[in-house]
Amino acid sequence: MSIAQELGYAHQRPNLVQRAARRFSRSRFGAWLFSRTLRHGDRLLARYATGRTIPEYLAGLPMVFVTTIGAKTGHRRTSPLLGIPVGDGLALIGTNFGQAATPNWYHNLLRHPEAEVRFHERTATATAREVHGEERKEIMRAARKVFAGYAAYQQRISGRPIHVMVLEPAST
Repeated sequence: MSIAQELGYAHQRPNLVQRAARRFSRSRFGAWLFSRTLRHGDRLLARYATGRTIPEYLAGLPMVFVTTIGAKTGHRRTSPLLGIPVGDGLALIGTNFGQAATPNWYHNLLRHPEAEVRFHERTATATAREVHGEERKEIMRAARKVFAGYAAYQQRISGRPIHVMVLEPAST
């Protein structure tokens, strides 16, 4: 069973308001604003709304909460991220809203590939692996179909690669 199936995670077609929110989020200002505010609002909202997030309500983008072990600290860190279903796993795209820095969750998964993935009230364990080459290109194409903002972010990011990690079901 895939992680997406185990979690009941799927993308829906956005309505008019959600499409407008997605357009705003891929603008330079929208991405900057969301990169600094969403994670705080998401953590608060998720506690009181059964794991739902601002992007899910506002833009129709369901977020998974990925808990990793900090690469430097060794402490548990949880990040709300957009997952892209691929095969049995979920891909995570390291655009960081088109910002210059590589997201911390990438470094955490690179150092400690074990992760817990939560969507609403369901949880799954996963192991992360970085993808390259043709597999990465296919995932990026799929990601842009889910959220066109990835194309805008990709154009703005220079001087660093956009890392793609796939969370696969942990071996039992």
